[in-house]
Amino acid sequence: MPRIAAFVFAAALAAAPACAQDATQLVDQAKRRWAESPHGQMLERILPPTFELHQLPERRSRGARLVVRYCVQCHNLPNPAMHHAAKWPAIFERMVVRMRGKGNLGELMEDMMAGVEAPSVDEAGALLAYLQKHAQRPLDPKKYPAVNRPEGQSFKLACQQCHVLPDPRRHTASEWPAVVERMEKNMKWMNRVVGSRPEPDEPRLRVEEINAFLAKYARKG
Repeated sequence: MPRIAAFVFAAALAAAPACAQDATQLVDQAKRRWAESPHGQMLERILPPTFELHQLPERRSRGARLVVRYCVQCHNLPNPAMHHAAKWPAIFERMVVRMRGKGNLGELMEDMMAGVEAPSVDEAGALLAYLQKHAQRPLDPKKYPAVNRPEGQSFKLACQQCHVLPDPRRHTASEWPAVVERMEKNMKWMNRVVGSRPEPDEPRLRVEEINAFLAKYARKG
């Protein structure tokens, strides 16, 4: 992607008003940038495309607007619950370094990030606070001893591949199936254990058992 065009893209990001329509435009602009960039496929593969704007918690808040403004420059929209609060600071700092054109890929990183805007110190603080506020809430095994029994094995197998085991009370029984379906799509995207008919010596993903466990211990009401 020409650097002039990348600069124009970054300027558009900086001037974008904080409304739903403009958030959608930012996401669309990012995808067009990937399509025009020789690094587009690498950028697109960083995160699965299963988390959407309307699913952002407190999506009209400053933190949500900053997620859209900065994070979608380089990859699909991140779900704050993809990590727990203690893990976010190190990951976030690494992302800010990369947005500044630095990091572990040398000149390639600088070229990939041409025109990408990094948050100010104040914005970075607000963005990290938002991610930590809505981060994954880890399951406490003392409160859920069943997680270490046969009824919790499918849940453990699936969820701990990508993040800490989530607290079942994060959602109600009626909400969990949609979350599990989205996680299943994520696992397919990242080539995790998802097969309903794997090879004999491979673990099997049992969605019905996962939903049953979560529904049993889910938040009421």
